[in-house]
Amino acid sequence: MPTAPLSALKVDDWHETVDINVKGVLNGVAAVLPTFIAQKSGHVLATSSVAGLKAYPGSAVYGGTKWFVRDFMEVLRIESAMEGTNIRTTTIYPAAINTELLNSISDKGSAEAMKQLYDRHGISSDRIADVVAFAIDAPEDTTINEFTVGPADQPW
Repeated sequence: MPTAPLSALKVDDWHETVDINVKGVLNGVAAVLPTFIAQKSGHVLATSSVAGLKAYPGSAVYGGTKWFVRDFMEVLRIESAMEGTNIRTTTIYPAAINTELLNSISDKGSAEAMKQLYDRHGISSDRIADVVAFAIDAPEDTTINEFTVGPADQPW
C-alpha cells in the first residue's frame, strides 16, 4: 500500500503497485481459469480495498489498482454466468486490518498518518479469514460477490 501524494512522484512505487495489485490478480486468474472452465466450477477470491470503493487523497495509484480489481472481478462473474462456467467470485474490501501492509509505505508522512490510523482503528486479520471461510462455505450455486470489512469504529 505505497500511499503518497501524486506530487511526491513515487513512480517506482506506482509500477510495483500495478505489478502486485493488477498483474497479480490477472496472473492468478489466468492460472486457474482453464481448469475452472473445463470443470465448469471454481471460486476466485480477490482482495480489493475500501480504496476500491471510495477515493482517498494520497492513494490515487493504490486506489486505482483496487478499482481495477473491483471491475475485473465483476466482469469475471458476469462472463462466467453468461458462459455457463459457474465460476463463483468474491471480492473483499478491507478497511484497517492489521497486517504487514503498512511496511510498504515509503513516503514518511503517509506512513506516519497510516500508522496512527491503524493504531487507533486496526482490527485482526482473523476477521478477513472468517469472511473468506463464509464465502467458501456457501453452496456451489451461490456467489457471495462482495464483502466490505473493517473496524466498527473506523469512519472509512
